Amino acid sequence: MDLHKAGQTGLPIKELFTIWVVVLGTGSAYMFGRTLTSAFWGVVADRYGRKPVIIFGTSIVVVFNTLFGLSTNFWMAVITRFLLGSLNGLLAPIKAYAAEIFREEYQALGMSTISTAWGIGLIIGPALGGFLAQPAEKYPDLFSKDSLFGRFPYFLPCLCISVFALVVAVGSFWIPETLHNHDSERPCQDSSKALEAASDTKDGNESAPKENLFKNWPLMSSIILYCVFSLHDMAYSEIFSLWAVSPRKFGGLSYSTANVGEVLSISGFGLLVFQLTLYSSVAKYVGPVMTARAGGVLSIFLLTTYPYIAMLSGTTLSVVMNVVSMMKNILSISIMTGLFILQNKAVDQRQRGAANGLAMTGMSFFKALGPAGGGALFSWAQKRLDATILPGNQVVFFVLNVIEAIGVLLTFKPFLVETQNTN
Repeated sequence: MDLHKAGQTGLPIKELFTIWVVVLGTGSAYMFGRTLTSAFWGVVADRYGRKPVIIFGTSIVVVFNTLFGLSTNFWMAVITRFLLGSLNGLLAPIKAYAAEIFREEYQALGMSTISTAWGIGLIIGPALGGFLAQPAEKYPDLFSKDSLFGRFPYFLPCLCISVFALVVAVGSFWIPETLHNHDSERPCQDSSKALEAASDTKDGNESAPKENLFKNWPLMSSIILYCVFSLHDMAYSEIFSLWAVSPRKFGGLSYSTANVGEVLSISGFGLLVFQLTLYSSVAKYVGPVMTARAGGVLSIFLLTTYPYIAMLSGTTLSVVMNVVSMMKNILSISIMTGLFILQNKAVDQRQRGAANGLAMTGMSFFKALGPAGGGALFSWAQKRLDATILPGNQVVFFVLNVIEAIGVLLTFKPFLVETQNTN
């Protein structure tokens, strides 16, 4: 929807605001659910293996993503997203799995595969939603308004995702388990005890205590840094969409939602190419810490240019916006991939699932705050268009740069410590 055109009638703006509230509510519900249970699913992955949690998580996507598409009201949508976030503990065991299936010299490649999958999602997701949402209106010859897809206009893209998740769930039965050193006779511990206290476990034929993860500073420092950059990225994502569709007179680009989707898809494709071809070489030569630090510094320079990009128009605007957006996403995911590597190097195999679950808990909490904070910041900026210092959108990107600068400062010692253990 073009916000500039919407402003001429008033009603579309109300509809756009309603859509924004729904997206914010469902997105935050998902992240809140993931915040509550990520540590638990990490402990389960350490206790029973990565494979069972991955199979269960993808199966949960099939069920609750389908129900989300069949939601009849706002609260049903929120509840299904919350349950999806709570019961889908995929990311923690998947990051542990990637760290374990690749040898030490290929760790950067292993972690970049997770980022690559995210990049593929950036390409497919916007396109899938754009082409398949509201099919009865877009393809009336194929879908009747009285059909299931007419009554539930967003069910078709959800159904396609659920079918894909079902294929992945079935295929996951044939992947090898990477956790071999767990004792099936050990009583199950709850997540808080597993994270807060060491316990005696069998590793092969020897007994060894588990380390208290909260006292593992290389792990905790990388998790804190992960949370800071996650907050920045989610706030940026929210602000970028709002800024792009806002009218020129408010410092925006007057883009339609289709234009925004095109920019995100092109950025996702560039991210995919970078992760598959260049990231592992960069990380190998400069290391994950320097990669994250350089990515943060360059991101600050890029974000500083955004208010001035809004002064461009036509083909120049399109080319510059696509290039800058692609570079920003590449830098962001390079930072995150480097932090993935640091987190998995900081613990041994027996605690890798719990460590990644703890990281996911913190990240999910800050990602739940990001959209609301970004939207509130953008709304406040629109009320100070005539301010003497940092007017309008300039203050938005300044605040984003402050958060990014804090992250960059935390990459230095003594705060961030890189461990050399790679068990």
